[in-house]
Amino acid sequence: MKTKNGRQVRKAALAYSGGLDTSIIIPWLKETYGCEVVAVAVDVGQAEETAGLREKALATGACDFHLLDVREEFAKEYLFRVLRAGAVYEHEYLLGTSTARPLIAKKQVEVALATGCDALSHGCTGKGNDQVRFELAYQALAPELAVIAPWREWEITSREEAIDYAAARKIPVTATKKEPYSRDRNLWHMSHEGGPLEDPAFEPEESMFKLTVDPRKGPDEPERVTIGFEKGFPVSVNGEPLSPARLIETLNAIAGRHGVGRADMVENRLVGIKSRGVYETPGGTLLVQALRALETLTLERDAMHEKERLALRYAELVYYGQWFNPLREALEAFMEKITQSVTGQVTMKLFKGSAIVVGRTADDSLYSADLASFNMTGYTPQDAAGFIRLFGLQTRGRKRLSPRSAEAMAAGEHLRLEPWG
Repeated sequence: MKTKNGRQVRKAALAYSGGLDTSIIIPWLKETYGCEVVAVAVDVGQAEETAGLREKALATGACDFHLLDVREEFAKEYLFRVLRAGAVYEHEYLLGTSTARPLIAKKQVEVALATGCDALSHGCTGKGNDQVRFELAYQALAPELAVIAPWREWEITSREEAIDYAAARKIPVTATKKEPYSRDRNLWHMSHEGGPLEDPAFEPEESMFKLTVDPRKGPDEPERVTIGFEKGFPVSVNGEPLSPARLIETLNAIAGRHGVGRADMVENRLVGIKSRGVYETPGGTLLVQALRALETLTLERDAMHEKERLALRYAELVYYGQWFNPLREALEAFMEKITQSVTGQVTMKLFKGSAIVVGRTADDSLYSADLASFNMTGYTPQDAAGFIRLFGLQTRGRKRLSPRSAEAMAAGEHLRLEPWG
């Protein structure tokens, strides 16, 4: 069978996770297109989810299987760049899935080209953001390859039908009709969507959470953790230098046992749909808060405010799947330059679901205890009078244009209140 644009497919590289969707895509591709399928699994920190994937992929019809461990690359070149930019989507989402997709797509393309594939396939639905993220990466890296998105082609319309499809072909999957959550896990976070969460009024059951304990059951004594940064990148925990992936894993364990890092939000998807998602990002939550605290010492006011403004745009680009967009790369250059002085340590106190910054030090701190104190030594308060007059010049100029307003104020008319109704 040919694709919708009339291209014949001989071999397709599938972004394979071993979950419900990609498990049934292998036989579907073979039945529908008569093509060979190369399963490409990319380890971005799924933990035990990568175990047994080779056997499962080959048993369900794949002609070849590739498992690529990119955890360190994911942490250093993707997650830490998003962190350094201060990118958070709609105030709460720390972009765990969004950041992983371009790297997964990049590795999938590399395998496809190396194994002679003429098509790329993914298991993203036609409603979500991931289809955009994968396919924009394909267009940037290998636009000559055909794209097959089964959820936009097959007759399956729900997870329940997908489960039935798998059962009919004796394909083992972890999803059940009793617990139909759609989850995505990587080094940075775990997301939970679907099932009862589709009702935004539904309170998540405690059993749903996997990376964080119930905050009420956390330790009865607070724990302090100190994170070290160099030029905006985290490099150590409690004085111990760690590789990027190991650092995140360490903070995940520390924050997770205190129930830190949960977010429950209704977000605006790129396609225009509002979607409810529950996220667990324990270590990432600590890193975001700690870096912000360090920047208050090391960035001057205008630089910090401009960085905050551009961080919103950076977050949108990542969420929208535009990682390989020149604008994202240009913003990256800005973030690298602006954070050259962001080096130091931040101490946080964790307790029963909360993470509070309790101390920060910086090699190039702009903070001056003498200037910040109420002691006027070394500071000339009289200088403020001229500054305030200049700062208020426009305000006084507008007032001169409204003499009637000034007369009314002098007469006390501003005190006359009109009754309601």
